[in-house]
Amino acid sequence: MSEHWSEHREGGGRFALWLIRTIGLTMGRRVGRFLLYPITLYFFLRRRGERRASYEYLERIFGRPASAWMVMRHIHCFAATILDRLYLLTDDLRKFDVRVSGLDELHANMRPDRGMLLLGAHVGSFEVLRVMSLQRPDVKMRVVLNTQQTPAMTELLHALNPQIANNVIDASRPGHEVVFALHDAMLEGALATLLGDRARPGEKTIVVDFLGSPAHFPVAPFLIASMLKVPVVLCLGMYRGGRCYDLVFEQLAEQLDLPRRGREPELRAFVQRYAERLEHHVRAHPYNWFNFYDFWNLESPRDTQPAVADAALSGERG
Repeated sequence: MSEHWSEHREGGGRFALWLIRTIGLTMGRRVGRFLLYPITLYFFLRRRGERRASYEYLERIFGRPASAWMVMRHIHCFAATILDRLYLLTDDLRKFDVRVSGLDELHANMRPDRGMLLLGAHVGSFEVLRVMSLQRPDVKMRVVLNTQQTPAMTELLHALNPQIANNVIDASRPGHEVVFALHDAMLEGALATLLGDRARPGEKTIVVDFLGSPAHFPVAPFLIASMLKVPVVLCLGMYRGGRCYDLVFEQLAEQLDLPRRGREPELRAFVQRYAERLEHHVRAHPYNWFNFYDFWNLESPRDTQPAVADAALSGERG
């Protein structure tokens, strides 16, 4: 369990995802959900690393040893959100019960000449954010997505909704290109989504408390937010079971200003705030945590070179 999360192979592969897509779209969601049970059992039996990570996480959040049933429920929740992507990305949004909180404040802060950075995490379903297109079709969306980490899933999502490809900022590109693309999106008044709980190989991290123990969080998303000088909003789509989701918007900062020198205390405090709000929502929906690796392993090999965003921020304020 000492390897970096990015070294975990993509589960299922192209054939399995094609099969899920074919069955889910031709036979319907009810049949697709029935198939989640053998799929859950398969992953529980075959993916030892993810299974062990689930045991450890569930014991941490519930404060007692986890059972095999709890782990399978955890995997099933993950599989259910993947299946729902088929429908959330094929214009079946109205078939879901999505409760939205914090939307009025989000709308109040929108400006056509200034975008917003929506900071999410690997929990629940980020595709639920597409309900925004029903209420504000005029708002542009940009999604930062690593297309190389899960190529089979990326191909499937783009096949379901080709428009997504036009809105993706590929996180597998060099860091400075990602930063420039986000800057352009902000000038267009777009809502740009970025996940803040996993560092790419080579990115600098900072250690803060999460679920009672220290854990590494990437600094790049927060340095980028400081450089862009736009509102930073926590955005999570938490799965409640069945067809039900909670879409949450919480403003973390009107504008994140980090000094050029001696900024680590302020940076750590802001990352800690993000971690605390993430913990709040994960405790409310514990089976929505989809980081299936040893998140609290402080001994895993890490590259401590400064993130590209760090260098860009220093240059801008040089």
